[in-house]
Amino acid sequence: MTLRLGPHAYDESDRLVMAIVNRTPDSFYDKGLTWHEDAALDRVRQVVEEGADIVDIGGIKAGPGPVIDAEEEMRRVVGFVGRVRGEFPGLVISVDTWRAEVGRAVCQEGADLLNDAWGGYDPGLVDVAAEFGVGYVCTHTGGATPRTRPFRVEYADVVDDVVASLVAQADRAVARGVDRSRVLIDPAHDFGKNSWHSLEVTRRLEELTSTGWPVLVSLSNKDFVGEALDLPVGERLVGTLATTAISAWLGAQVYRVHEVVETRQVLDMVATIAGTRRPSVMTRGLA
Repeated sequence: MTLRLGPHAYDESDRLVMAIVNRTPDSFYDKGLTWHEDAALDRVRQVVEEGADIVDIGGIKAGPGPVIDAEEEMRRVVGFVGRVRGEFPGLVISVDTWRAEVGRAVCQEGADLLNDAWGGYDPGLVDVAAEFGVGYVCTHTGGATPRTRPFRVEYADVVDDVVASLVAQADRAVARGVDRSRVLIDPAHDFGKNSWHSLEVTRRLEELTSTGWPVLVSLSNKDFVGEALDLPVGERLVGTLATTAISAWLGAQVYRVHEVVETRQVLDMVATIAGTRRPSVMTRGLA
C-alpha cells in the first residue's frame, strides 16, 4: 500500500526517518536542549540537512511531570509549526499530541500528520485528521492514561492485543474519514508495557507489518533498550540501532528517532542487504 504524507507518496520498501524535535524543558533524552524556539528551529534545520524525511514536534514529555494544559501545549507548538512550515514548505511535519484542540490548531498552521501517541485518548483527534485531510498515527497503549508509567501490566498475549487494538483503531480512522493511505500504526514500545512486552513486540513485529498498515516504531533510547543492556539513556545508541535493524528487516516503515545520521545508515544497509536498494558504490573486484 502506498503511504501518503503531506504531498509525498512512498512505496512499501521506503524506510522513513522521523526526527524528534521537543519543545519541552524536561525531555528524558535532551533535557530541554530544544526548549527555546530558536534552538528548536536550529534542530529542524540540522535534521533536514542530515536527511530526515519527517520532523515530529512535541510540546509535552511522555512521562510524568508538571501538568501542561492545552493552552500551554499550544503556546509551545502551534506558532512553531507555522515557522517550520514557512521555512520548509515541502517537509512532512508531524505533531505529537493527544488533544483534538491542539491537533486542530497545528493543522491550521500546516501540520501534515497527527501522531496520537496515547492511542485515541481524545476520540476527537481522529476527526480533526479527517477534517484537514492529514495523516494519523494509531498507537497501542493498553488503555493507559497519558503521561503515566506502566505498573504490573499484564496481557494474555501482548502482540495479539497490539494487533487487535491497532487494526481496530486504523479501521475506525478510515471509517471516520481519514484517507486510508495516510494511516499508520505504532506498537508504542514502553507505552503501557514492561520491557518483556516491548521485546516480544519487536521479535514478532512481522505480525504487525503483515496487517497491511504501514508500521511506525519509536525505539530511540527507550527503557526496554536500557534494561536489556543495563545502560542509562545517554548510552543506548548501539542497542537502539540493533533494534532498528531488526525492525527494518521485519518491515517497519517509519522510525521516530533522536539520531538521524546513524539511523539512516542502518536503514540503508538493511535495504541494501534485502536487495531493495543498490549499493552507493560498487567497485570491489571490478576495477
